Amino acid sequence: MVTHTRKRKKAAPKTFKAAYDILKTNAAELQQQDEPDIDNLMTTVEESIAAYRVCETRINAVQQALDAAFAEEDKTEHSDS
Repeated sequence: MVTHTRKRKKAAPKTFKAAYDILKTNAAELQQQDEPDIDNLMTTVEESIAAYRVCETRINAVQQALDAAFAEEDKTEHSDS
């Protein structure tokens, strides 16, 4: 008889690195499964979605900061001309 332990749903990660590590770990676990672990699939998916959102939010914030920095740099270069 095979018994599966239920994965506990973890709190959403707070940092990009923590979220990225969750995504890597969950992807590796899913790829290594010979048979799908249906009992834990929803927990894995929900955890991955939360981690993805953290990563997406951080990437968007960095992109906005870079855009603002380059826009300010362009403005400074054009005003010096």
